[in-house]
Amino acid sequence: MTTSAPAIHVADLHKSFGDHAVLQGLSLTVPVGTVYALLGPNGAGKTTAVRILTTLISGDDGTATVLGHDVGADPEAVRLRIGVTGQFSAIDELLTGRENLQLMADLNHLPRSRGRARAQELLERFDLVGAADRSSATYSGGMKRRLDLAMTLVSSPDLIFLDEPSTGLDPRSRRELWQIIRELIDEGTTIFLTTQYLEEADQLAHTVGVLDGGTLVAEGTPAELKRQVPGGLVEVSYADPVALTKAAAEIEGATADLDALTLSVPHDGSLDSLQQLVGRLDKVAVTGLEVHTPDLDDVFLALTGHSAEPADTADNEGEAR
Repeated sequence: MTTSAPAIHVADLHKSFGDHAVLQGLSLTVPVGTVYALLGPNGAGKTTAVRILTTLISGDDGTATVLGHDVGADPEAVRLRIGVTGQFSAIDELLTGRENLQLMADLNHLPRSRGRARAQELLERFDLVGAADRSSATYSGGMKRRLDLAMTLVSSPDLIFLDEPSTGLDPRSRRELWQIIRELIDEGTTIFLTTQYLEEADQLAHTVGVLDGGTLVAEGTPAELKRQVPGGLVEVSYADPVALTKAAAEIEGATADLDALTLSVPHDGSLDSLQQLVGRLDKVAVTGLEVHTPDLDDVFLALTGHSAEPADTADNEGEAR
């Protein structure tokens, strides 16, 4: 049985800017048709990794292949099959939304008729038809981000790099963007996502890598990473304070809140431990049960010793902009 080559394979990648080491042995693999989210604080190396993988800069040591092509030896083959949406909008605000898309079609050497048709397809898909012939300078932040992503899709890339795509968006626009990304995922597009919004990684990614100090300090599904961190608990609601007090005395580690009539029990996130706990509860006295697990912010703090920084802080990794 043969397996397809990964969409991205990075092995022992290093990059420094002067005396500042940004990447110090980064290694990761992204299977085709999946979403890989690279988390990290400002300066961790996320944007540098994306710039190397998209052939904008070269690494100092190590190897990186994208869709089977070495990014250093065959950059043109890589560029023909990828799309990139960076931290900052690439739209030309002197042009309308439609003109921006048609410009991208021309740059990708699409025949004129096909380019116009592709622009219309994307305007419809991204709900921009009503604003298509307005100057893009008049667009809201969410509309600009949707247009930016639409421009990335003009060439129908096999792999899309999204470098902090929802930075600066309001919550509604961010969720609209997530829905578009989910649709791309459903279509089988491979996505490499960098973000400081931990909820974004939790919502979208099959695999999450935590980058800190230029190295990958943890990797796994969001659920796997959360299970590595203590702090999960099951909160059981009671109607009767007597039954609550009795349960607190019988269940190891449990604490009772008599005012709220709740019992809190430490929980490791596994189904087995949850089933064991449920089996010990008085089904008559219990009125409800909620499972609380650590979020990715807890994971990030546990793994790096600090929280993820706000996403509107400039990403300074030492390279010249």
